[in-house]
Amino acid sequence: MAMKIRLARGGSKKRPFYSIVASDSRMPRDGRFIEKLGTYNPLLPKDSEERVKMNMERVQYWLGQGAQPTDRVSRMLEAAGVLAKKERNNPKKAVPGKKAQDRAEEKAAKAAEAAEAAAAPAEDAAAEE
Repeated sequence: MAMKIRLARGGSKKRPFYSIVASDSRMPRDGRFIEKLGTYNPLLPKDSEERVKMNMERVQYWLGQGAQPTDRVSRMLEAAGVLAKKERNNPKKAVPGKKAQDRAEEKAAKAAEAAEAAAAPAEDAAAEE
């Protein structure tokens, strides 16, 4: 059985609240789980102690049994000092989208045309003298 430590969403619309659970990876996100390991409330401030609560003994047990934490849960475990920090690389993060790139190209083309138009009368004036 492939085990995951992941977030199961609860709470009402626009008011998320998550349970940190150990579950079979084949089960739905909010479906059946084996054990509830803690809670996560993203609406609280980041420095609040109530934001993330976990039963570390049970988390260590499930990690020892081979459970794989999801990316978000692994970040929480790294912050708690349970897991070693992973090096993450997202080189496309800072690259603008296709439409933004198109707009930038159009703006650059208009600026080049304006520079040429401004330079042309100056050349004509220099040629007349």
